[in-house]
Amino acid sequence: MKDRLIVLKILPASAMAIFPFILIHRSAIPVSEKLLNHERIHLQQQLELLIIPFYIWYGLEYLFYYIKFRNHHKAYRSIRFEKEAYTNEMNLTYLKNRKPFNYLHFSK
Repeated sequence: MKDRLIVLKILPASAMAIFPFILIHRSAIPVSEKLLNHERIHLQQQLELLIIPFYIWYGLEYLFYYIKFRNHHKAYRSIRFEKEAYTNEMNLTYLKNRKPFNYLHFSK
């Protein structure tokens, strides 16, 4: 899949995957392969869950962990989708060998 990058002046993160786009904050230019790989992993997760269910699951997990920790950063880093992406963002061949629904192995 060819990356569809959109550079924005305002974004609450360095980058964000919103299928089929990767949104990039202009301060993240030039974009590293590590950052792109992280967002590509999210695009694959979104496809596996047929896009909308991904966002619902992601939001519910974030809410659960936010209530548990009362901390945005801890809640965000506890989301299984983020755990998979952060664990494998340096492995630029990860998506070639990744098993479907691999994020299920990243629960607490």
